[in-house]
Amino acid sequence: MLSAFRRLSKSAVGTIIVVLFLLAILASFAVADIANVRSSSFGGSSSSLATVGDEMITERDMDSAMRRVLNQARQQNPEATYANIAGQFGAVLDSLIDERALLAFAADHGFVLSKRLVDAEIASLPQTRGLDGKFSEQAYAQFLSQQQMTDADVRRLLNVALTQRLVLAPGAVEARVPLGVARPYASMLLEQREGEVALVPAEAFRAGLSPSDGDLQAFYAQNSRNYLVPEQRVLRIAKIDPASVPGATPTEAEIAAYYKANQATYGGAETRVISQAVVQTQAVANGIAQRARGGAAFAAAAAPAGLSAEDVSVGPQTRAEFGSLAGDAVANAAFAAAKGGIVGPVKSDLGWHVIKIDDVRAASGKSLAQSRGEIAALLTANKRTEALTDFVTKIEDQIADGASLAETAAAAKLTVTPTPAITAAGAARSNPAYKFPAELAPALKAGFAMAADDDPEVVTLPNDAGYALVGVDSVIESAPAPLAQIKDQVRDDWIKRKSSDKARAVAADIAAKVARGASFQQALAGSTVKLPPAQVVNARRLQISQADAAVAAPLKMMFALAKGKSRMVADPQGRGYFIVKTNKVIPGNALTNPSLITQTQMAFQQTASDELGAQLLAAMKADQGVKRNEDKITAARQRITGSGN
Repeated sequence: MLSAFRRLSKSAVGTIIVVLFLLAILASFAVADIANVRSSSFGGSSSSLATVGDEMITERDMDSAMRRVLNQARQQNPEATYANIAGQFGAVLDSLIDERALLAFAADHGFVLSKRLVDAEIASLPQTRGLDGKFSEQAYAQFLSQQQMTDADVRRLLNVALTQRLVLAPGAVEARVPLGVARPYASMLLEQREGEVALVPAEAFRAGLSPSDGDLQAFYAQNSRNYLVPEQRVLRIAKIDPASVPGATPTEAEIAAYYKANQATYGGAETRVISQAVVQTQAVANGIAQRARGGAAFAAAAAPAGLSAEDVSVGPQTRAEFGSLAGDAVANAAFAAAKGGIVGPVKSDLGWHVIKIDDVRAASGKSLAQSRGEIAALLTANKRTEALTDFVTKIEDQIADGASLAETAAAAKLTVTPTPAITAAGAARSNPAYKFPAELAPALKAGFAMAADDDPEVVTLPNDAGYALVGVDSVIESAPAPLAQIKDQVRDDWIKRKSSDKARAVAADIAAKVARGASFQQALAGSTVKLPPAQVVNARRLQISQADAAVAAPLKMMFALAKGKSRMVADPQGRGYFIVKTNKVIPGNALTNPSLITQTQMAFQQTASDELGAQLLAAMKADQGVKRNEDKITAARQRITGSGN
């Protein structure tokens, strides 16, 4: 059983699937990761970070969840490390607690989903259907292998989604917010304020800053996590080239059989230009045939039956085409006649047919001798593809039976090429000129997705380039780059920090003077460096959400201050510090803008629905009882992300 499971989870024959369905479930329920459900398949846990009712969230759950979050982050930034997602640790843990609480609450109150319902959800996934549109065990196995999940994982995910849909969602829909509640907030959005804003730029204080080696060493030691080098790996890759797998040469009999089976493609088919009249009685058909055989034009012969020239013109037809149009019996009679002949009447399901053979065009295809080379090449390619599939299957079987990459490659006579130490983006820090082969990109992705002690995998290469056997040789954990290698970067960061500190001190002094009643012009004039003048700002609160990042921070501060008050605020873009003062406040009146009241009401209704869902979930957690082990949570956070915050 273990061998079969390993073969399934390591299969290289995967389909290109879309996981938007799963992602939509995660987004709707705020379950940031589903990989935690896999932990139940591996036995006991080392420790519990939290319990919800009788269910535990273990360190293994968090390891699995955070690893999946990291893999998702690497879709945007291939060099992402756990340090980059450290801020998501708390949200991921909270999502696991929410999931456990929902399932535990449903179970305690007798809300149990049937296996048949979950089976139906699995069968409805597009990724589980075969070519006939029906559920396929093979397609489902490929889906599980592609997602590195088990059947139990998928069932738990769907249990969560269905329970959320049937238990949580009904209590959070159709929230109503009265216009009377929305109107004051709409008026607030129309509130207008006038103030002054001055920027103390950090750039103005860079002159003269020159750190010593001791300064750099101390700064580097204090901020070493800012200089982390992404995890690097040495991968061992063996390409399985289709051309390297011998394929059987097709026999003459196979070539001839293929030619015969595809006669229409290679030999061509006789084409006849046909005119046809179809009527409902044999008497009328006899009249048309008699007139046509008497020398009348076919269109004229059919005219007394109410048929026009367009009605009787069929045009060029092969036997197969005319058979699908008029029936095999009619087609056989038409293709047995000579050019210019009148056929019929012939009876079919459509009525009585009278046909004239206007022209006969002989087949214009290629003979077997002319087609032999093309057919031989096609059959050779097909046989080689079959041989390659069998070859890869044998390799996967060896891996499933416990063979190492070296043993598998030796048995298959594959050449294994080790990479230098590379990042997930394929860059080698030891050799900036190194470029990971673009055609082996799936091997790079797989090499960084697997754990260091995982079995090697066979991955499919794009553009029918074959396969690649990939394994992890060694892992170099993420660590700060040596100071000697990044001294210029550290020096620049030190200067930025010092100039920012100086700008902050000057800005604080100016803010204090303005707070004591000095004008901006007087306060700025007292600075030791020349600063840009203050700007007069006039805006409505509604404009905060429309402002770009460069002006949003001072605008928010201006609307947070009472009239006549001032305060310093850091620029989120790191350019320096703003001093903001509010001089005038003009209340808004939403009655002058009824559409804004409606928009605010609609926005509040969505927020109210979210709030109702959150409150219902909070009540479920209170009902089940949530216990957090903060010491172990802190330790797990430090171990996984390297950060205690």
